[in-house]
Amino acid sequence: MAAWRTVTLVAMAIAGVVVLTAIVITLGEANRQRDRALAAQSHSYDVMNLARALQGTMAKSEASLGRYVISADQQLGQSYFDDWRRAGENVAQLHRLTHDNAGQQRRLALLEQAFRARGAELAATALATNYGKNGQALSRFYRDRTSSSLEAINAALDGLIADERALLQRRTSQAMTSVRQSTAAAKILSIFGVLLLLGMIALGWLTMRALADRGVAQAEAAAERQRADDLADAVAAATDELRVQEARLRQVQKMEAVGQLTGGIAHDFNNMLAIVIGGLELARRGLLAGNRDVLRHVDSASEGATRAAALTRRLLAFARETAINPECIDAARLFDGLKDLLDRTLGDGVTVVIDDASDGWCARVDRVQLENTLVNLAVNARDAMDGRGTLTIAASARTLTTPSEHGCAPGDYLVLAVTDTGHGMSDAVIERAFEPFFTTKPVGKGTGLGLSQIFSFAKQVGGDVTIASQLGHGTTVTLLLPREAKDLGTATEQIAPTTEAHFDRGGSLSILVVEDDPRVLAATVEALEELGHCVAQCNDSLRAAAVLDSMPRPDLLVSDVLMPGLTGPEMVAAFDARFRNMPVLFVTGFAGDAAQTTDLANRPVLRKPFTLAALERAVLSATRCEGPHAIAAE
Repeated sequence: MAAWRTVTLVAMAIAGVVVLTAIVITLGEANRQRDRALAAQSHSYDVMNLARALQGTMAKSEASLGRYVISADQQLGQSYFDDWRRAGENVAQLHRLTHDNAGQQRRLALLEQAFRARGAELAATALATNYGKNGQALSRFYRDRTSSSLEAINAALDGLIADERALLQRRTSQAMTSVRQSTAAAKILSIFGVLLLLGMIALGWLTMRALADRGVAQAEAAAERQRADDLADAVAAATDELRVQEARLRQVQKMEAVGQLTGGIAHDFNNMLAIVIGGLELARRGLLAGNRDVLRHVDSASEGATRAAALTRRLLAFARETAINPECIDAARLFDGLKDLLDRTLGDGVTVVIDDASDGWCARVDRVQLENTLVNLAVNARDAMDGRGTLTIAASARTLTTPSEHGCAPGDYLVLAVTDTGHGMSDAVIERAFEPFFTTKPVGKGTGLGLSQIFSFAKQVGGDVTIASQLGHGTTVTLLLPREAKDLGTATEQIAPTTEAHFDRGGSLSILVVEDDPRVLAATVEALEELGHCVAQCNDSLRAAAVLDSMPRPDLLVSDVLMPGLTGPEMVAAFDARFRNMPVLFVTGFAGDAAQTTDLANRPVLRKPFTLAALERAVLSATRCEGPHAIAAE
């Protein structure tokens, strides 16, 4: 009996161990099925969330592009470019997540094709905006809102999400079925274990509960770890983006401060030059019959003032305060003024070679824009040569019989080519070189707008720009400018203080001069009196109307543009009906962007510093009521 009980106990114990082992195996398989189901669900949610994130990023990019088209704000254009690039990264991440799903891969192939087509449409809109074609860009933007590529993208993403949701449902159903089967087996084995060994029921039940709780805890812990990792990645990405944006903001603020400072210095410097040049001309005219040594010193001082005036124009050009002034330019005169500037800018490590084979051909462009274009290309070439090498700037004459690469019309062109001995550019870089915001330089070293602005300048004057390069053999950037057949005899940039002006006096005029700077006011009054006019003066724009009332018959008002109290145009607009239509000549040394944003009411503008000859022409132009234009200071 005892042996039988022993055998029975041993058999029950063995049976209990077998049942317990079977229960453990069954529950383990259930836990593995649940873990696989959780992993599959997480993967499906990742795919669907990434697809929705892609749609949101694309929508944000297109919204930034729309604001950029309307406002032409370069920061909005950069936001569009960055968001679209992130959308491309989302597409690549979708590829990685669905690499084991052939159906999803086929949808992603269609999505990529439509994404590239949509990117090309938006890039064309951004490019048109950068070239100043806002009307065309806006038309493209509204037309492309319903393009086939956008519909294909949305259809592909919707199909991708629908497939993933269906896959998720199938996986969830399969996992639940497996769990139910495992649970049923566990119950049967548990009941069988109870029949075999009632004493082990409690132990088996407690073991099952412990294993089940452990599986749930593991799943919850894994989900919490995943959420924590995702949150950490999001925080890191946001921190990196914030640092980049802060660096860009600091760069923009720095450049704005430099531009404002340079513009202010140029304004004050022009006022001083107006006094110097006016006084020297008056002294020279009074001493023509006197001591020749005095005239020599006066001419030397005038030459110094002329150099200062040229420096002021360069300061204004740097500060973006000089208005566009097209003139007839030949390569020889351009290179004469550019060689020293390039030598100082590029440093001793770069050898500059000038080659003029243009046969005297000319082009009508803005000198400052052309010089800035060549300096920009030279600086890019220096960077490509790592600060050491040979830079060649060549001019030649070329006749096109067929349209150029970018559609430049056949005809005669002055060609300027900038060649370096740097590391060269790949075909992929050349293809995107003129795109706005595209740059191969690190963040903070370039905006990606240099070559696009050069391209825009060339197209603005009816020319073209091309790039020829080979890796390891340097780069040549060629600028084609339409030939100008007009004689260069009247084209000049510098003041000629030693040339005596001959005036055709059309009679004495009664003139009121309004100027807040007392030195400039005195010099302008003396210059007008020297020209034979009867002059009244006023140093406060708020008192100008009262001074006009006291004059018997005022013929002309000569006024500064930017003054405290009222600006020149505001002062004229406030006159009553008696003086509102009288001739007005605006005189200013700060007539770039600041003056262009002021309504000059179709009045001519004389730039400071000016000569007596320029002042005489300006007075004559104003009294003839000619349209709005800038009168050169000569």
